[in-house]
Amino acid sequence: MTGGLAGCFARVEPRLQARKYVTGLISELPRKNCWALAEQAGDATPDRMPRLLERAAWDAADAMGAVRKFAVTHLGDRRRSLRPRG
Repeated sequence: MTGGLAGCFARVEPRLQARKYVTGLISELPRKNCWALAEQAGDATPDRMPRLLERAAWDAADAMGAVRKFAVTHLGDRRRSLRPRG
């Protein structure tokens, strides 16, 4: 999923941190705060996670489009297969 978001970021550093952030969000972590996500990502401190959310330059419209495209591509078929037949 994060590959589709790569073009939304102006710099490589926030792009890499965003990958860690999304990976942490979809993980089995019981708590999804910056400290837990940073620990899961292997960051020495949690500082990079809030920096990503507060100060990173990224295109929100492009990000929404990438998430929408991912959902339609990967979740659309599953949803159709769960519909009752008949």
